[in-house]
Amino acid sequence: MTNHYVLSINPHAQYDWDKCFLRNPITGERPDLTAAIAQAVGGESGSYLVAVNIEVQVLETNLVTQERPEAKKTVPLTNIKKLVAS
Repeated sequence: MTNHYVLSINPHAQYDWDKCFLRNPITGERPDLTAAIAQAVGGESGSYLVAVNIEVQVLETNLVTQERPEAKKTVPLTNIKKLVAS
């Protein structure tokens, strides 16, 4: 069974759970991988030792470049006055 998800990575996110997450591209919900594995073994009561293979194929990439807060450049006010005057 092949499922499609959108993986979002934002290392500068405020909260850990928003730094890297999967979403369903249609509903926007985060997938419950535990439920998918339980369904694959039949969902019957018991403990299971399972092997899970994950194959990832990147179908589309939308890279967002983000400036890190400490990398912002400041321009002294005197330079701005010179630029405006010229």
